Formats: sequence, C-alpha cells, structure tokens
Amino acid sequence: MLAADLQLGGLEDPFGGAPVLLDVRWALGRTDGRDRYEEGHLPGAVYVDLETELASVPSPASGRHPLPSAAEFQRAARSWGVGTDSRVVVYDDVGGTSAARAWWLLRWFGHHAVRILDGGLEAWRRAGHPLEVGLTTRVPGDVVVHPGGMPVLDADDAADLTTSGVLLDARAAERYRGEVEPVDPQAGHIPGAVSAPTTGNLDDDGTFRPPHELAARFAALGVREDAPVGVYCGSGVTAAHEIAALASVGVTAALYPGSWSQWSNDPGRPVATG
Repeated sequence: MLAADLQLGGLEDPFGGAPVLLDVRWALGRTDGRDRYEEGHLPGAVYVDLETELASVPSPASGRHPLPSAAEFQRAARSWGVGTDSRVVVYDDVGGTSAARAWWLLRWFGHHAVRILDGGLEAWRRAGHPLEVGLTTRVPGDVVVHPGGMPVLDADDAADLTTSGVLLDARAAERYRGEVEPVDPQAGHIPGAVSAPTTGNLDDDGTFRPPHELAARFAALGVREDAPVGVYCGSGVTAAHEIAALASVGVTAALYPGSWSQWSNDPGRPVATG
C-alpha cells in the first residue's frame, strides 16, 4: 500500500510506467492547500481538493466529509487524468494523513493501482529533487468507477464492533478523551473504542514506521487475526491513513466514513470521555 519501494528520482512505479501523481494538501482548519501546491509540488502532480473532490456535501446527518457519489468521484478522477489502466501515487505534506483519503477512495471505487508516497513532499525534498510551481493539468482520463471495493461501517456497525471486534479511534488522544473538541458538537469518543492516534503510525521524519513496529503497535491495541477491525476519526480522513498502515501489515480494516462528526451530531448516540 505504501510507495516506499518507488525510486524517488524518476518515480518508477512498481506497476510499470510513469504514474499519475496526486497532491492532496489538506489539514484540519487550513484552507491554503492549493496555494501551497502552486508554490511547489512534484513535477507533473495534479492538485486534488479534499473538500470538494474527495467528499460530498457535509451535513449533521452524514458528517463533515461524506463519501462522494460514483458520478462525483468519476468526474473528479477523470479530471486528474486517471484512466482505467493508470498507476496512481498520492502524497501530501503531512505524513500521508490527508493523501490516504485519496488512496482509500480510489480503492473503494475499484481502482486498486494506487500507492501512498512514503514521506510525501518532505521525503522528495530531502532526496534533493526539484519542485514545480504553478498549476498542472492533465489530459482527462477514462476511468470507470465501481463503489464497494473497501469495507465500510455505518454507525450501528461501529457500535457493534466495540464488542465483536476492535474499533480504533484515529484522532489525537486529547480529542478521544474529550479534553478538547475543535469542530464537532460533542467531545469524547464512541463507547468501547480504543484510542489509536494516526500520528503513532509515523516515525519522526514523517515516514511510516517499519512493518514490525506497526504490527506490534496494533497488536498492543487489541488487533488480532480472528476479530474484525474498524477505524474512525473526526470525519473519515485520517482514519484512511490508519487503514493503510493496517493494510501494510496484512490487516484489512473497515472505515466508518461518518466518523465522530456524524456520531456526535446524533443525540441518540452515547458518548464516552476519559
């Protein structure tokens, strides 16, 4: 799932040929992703707007980043230049925590030839490679999407998983505990969920921790072969990064797309703190 095996100099894809590069600059509370992209990005990379292209219209009932419809996502993916046979590499400047949303959506919509560039923009810079400025566009692609390629949970499924398996909360620990809540109506977590901050998947340099360390981390959190695993976060973005980390050590996990932004807007759902 990770693009650690890519040669940064020419981005030689393990699938063969030059990949479509997608730049997913996004962070909670920031709106300058496109500006940062235009100031410098991997040569040939196309900017992807997470708010408008990797999510549908938000609402209290569906959360802050609902999954886009097949028509919406197909239109966006074609505009990035993704074709039926394209190899895709996604990256960002926050350790892959936003790029993973594009990785997950492409796979959910049936396009599995996609990788996350391990270390993202900073790894590219550390390797001494040049950046391109301005806005890059590509010839539209012809990809045809088919939703359902990755497992998902709804709110009831997420609640059930706290007893039938393990439900991981990928938000920062202080949000899980309910000490702070910057955007959603209630602070806390889904009762029975286990705190597993996404940042714990990364080394200090923003690359994924080695597989043996990730495997040990998830085992300590209660992940085991004989039990289903689900992940949620604030709105279904950084949880995709946790799913990628789990996939890199052979664990298939389901995403709760509505995540805390949906759960905390439902007065009938219980909330735990601490």
